[in-house]
Amino acid sequence: MKTLTKAEEQVMKVLWKLGSGLLMEIVDGMPKPQPHKNTVATILKTLVDKGFVDIENLGRIHRYHPSVSKEEYSKDTLTSVAKGYFEGSFSNIISFLVDEDKLSVKELELLLKQLKQNKKQ
Repeated sequence: MKTLTKAEEQVMKVLWKLGSGLLMEIVDGMPKPQPHKNTVATILKTLVDKGFVDIENLGRIHRYHPSVSKEEYSKDTLTSVAKGYFEGSFSNIISFLVDEDKLSVKELELLLKQLKQNKKQ
């Protein structure tokens, strides 16, 4: 899967939240200061070209739909980070987060509890 630029990711986050949207709905969902609608339209065209967004034509206007789910993109991005920076090991990622005080022992215990519950199901 191709990667997103920061600007593309911002637009995708709005689309994922909306489910679908017209150009001005997407612009209105952007963080302040909001980019100009022409900028967002250009980003949307790029996202269509990359295969992240589909267009539904409604006469002269377009409704944009994400063609890649947030979960699918997140999974692919995390896998790429693991491969690129942690020898492909997710446990190395967890160790790094603990070492950097980004994940507490209590949070690790909760994760372990969730894993054990998921295995039972």
